[in-house]
Amino acid sequence: MPQQPHRGYRQRVAHFTLKSTLYASWALGLFPFTYDSRTRQLTRSRWLLSYGLVLNLGLMGVVLLPGTGDHRDVRIDMFERNPIIQQVENMVEIISFLTAAAMHLGIFWKSREMVTILNELFLLEKRHFSNLILAHCHQFDKYVIQKCILVVLEIGSSLLIYFGVPDSNLVITRAFCIYLVQVGVLLGVTHFHLAVIYIYRFVWTINGQLLELANQQRRGQKVDPARIKLLFWLYSRLLEVNSRLAAIYDIQVTLFMITLMSANIMIAHMLIIIWINQFSLLDILLLFPQALLINFYDLWLSIAFCELVERTGRQTSDILKLYNDGEDMDEELQRSLSDFALFCSHRRLRFRHCGLFYVNYEMGFRMIITNILYLVFLVQFDYMNLKYK
Repeated sequence: MPQQPHRGYRQRVAHFTLKSTLYASWALGLFPFTYDSRTRQLTRSRWLLSYGLVLNLGLMGVVLLPGTGDHRDVRIDMFERNPIIQQVENMVEIISFLTAAAMHLGIFWKSREMVTILNELFLLEKRHFSNLILAHCHQFDKYVIQKCILVVLEIGSSLLIYFGVPDSNLVITRAFCIYLVQVGVLLGVTHFHLAVIYIYRFVWTINGQLLELANQQRRGQKVDPARIKLLFWLYSRLLEVNSRLAAIYDIQVTLFMITLMSANIMIAHMLIIIWINQFSLLDILLLFPQALLINFYDLWLSIAFCELVERTGRQTSDILKLYNDGEDMDEELQRSLSDFALFCSHRRLRFRHCGLFYVNYEMGFRMIITNILYLVFLVQFDYMNLKYK
């Protein structure tokens, strides 16, 4: 009983987070869909599509214009005496720009497919999952809130770096456009992760139903094969939706992860130079370490979303094995369970981007190792320029 108010509070925070994401996405033209009360479905809005494309491409154009003030003009020894840092920074900016372009063009070109997926998830929840939920999914609230906090931290980290660097000569209008572009990319990736966590909640609900039926069988009660067939059908639909969703965000999410990795390498290299040359304590403790930690946290949370769905899909196969302990199982039920188990063994719930790699904890550890190795290579290559004379 004492925990119930806390749970209710977390649910309200998660609901507020989802609504805030929706309104912010509408404001930036990143969610070109509106709800039609007559058909009770989402519909594409041509006005929002045009507004989002013009606004975001216009912001990117302003960012590309030559400015009178930027971090390239900041008179810091680290930038003046070490050209490698400037080259790496340019590379990160190019990757970031490509990520933003891919995100906004993807929203425009894939909007028809995206609205179909969202409507299918909406109908599945309304017609089936709303009647199947046995308990509240607290992991759903946890990940939604974490993602919102992370977006705020990313923006705050960028603001601290841009305006906290000594003697910076930034143009406020240009900086504002840069942050709007950054917010657009973060919200675009958030859309993918929110869809992923919704799929997780549906699969978690299916697992709960399967576990309840397995316990019912152990108690000697009869299990209705029609319910197993329904859960099997729902699971297969979710796998199809998951594959289509991953295909839409393949390039955008891959570029986003590459951006985070390259930014981590650049920030870590700059931090090493600051440490060796004994810059001010503010630069060491305030500006760059927090950006490195937040970027790593963002990268790892992106992986954790996909890992959670994959692990929950594996649990479905484990739960189906519990039915083997039952006795006097009728032929129809046995056939339904066998089909379900065979399907789970041949088609797993996983995220594979661009056909190159699966997104899970194993790949996450490889990414961290790759970050460290590239940093070591960069320090070795630039060893003679680390210490300023």
